[in-house]
Amino acid sequence: MGENGGMILETFPVGPLQCNCSIVGDETTREAMVIDPGENIPTILARLAHHGLTLKQIVVTHGHIDHVGGAIKLKRATGAPILMNERDMEQLAFMNEQAAWLGVETPEVGEPDVSAEDGMVVGIANHAAQVIATPGHTQGSICLHFVPEQLLIAGDTLFAGSIGRTDLPGGNTRQILTSIHDRLLTLPGETKVIAGHGGATTIEREAKGNPFLR
Repeated sequence: MGENGGMILETFPVGPLQCNCSIVGDETTREAMVIDPGENIPTILARLAHHGLTLKQIVVTHGHIDHVGGAIKLKRATGAPILMNERDMEQLAFMNEQAAWLGVETPEVGEPDVSAEDGMVVGIANHAAQVIATPGHTQGSICLHFVPEQLLIAGDTLFAGSIGRTDLPGGNTRQILTSIHDRLLTLPGETKVIAGHGGATTIEREAKGNPFLR
């Protein structure tokens, strides 16, 4: 896990759609990033405090309410900047509709501090991730690849036994399949995949057994 101390990794579901929120921390520097703080900000802050971590960055894999809904609140509480691909500003523009579909209050959302672009290195020094652009679920969907740790945080692009839905605004079925085949299935087979919802899997398992990737 790198000679500068181990990686702290904690993933837990937040909000009514049980979006997987992940905390990635470094045991030595006590710095952390949070990925997809959709809701339950008090829980996220409590987990950071439990590990003695200082939040340095918030990364949002795409602009759907269940992934981005708590980002501004978390930024306010910690001062950490928000990274999201700017192509999903179109998702933030109809947050009222997204909230109405779920029957929840519209969360405050805002422009990210930085657009998370393909190939960009994000996160914390000893456990940085590479941004992989994977449009299809939304136009700005990204995955995060922690290369030395053989870990992929896949947002709603790839799931255990499934793929992200493409019937919402900004979705495109051919595009998501291309993203998965060209950008994700080319990663080492043993790479662990943390999906946006549900249980973890591996690249190899999905390459062999995912019925949507036949």
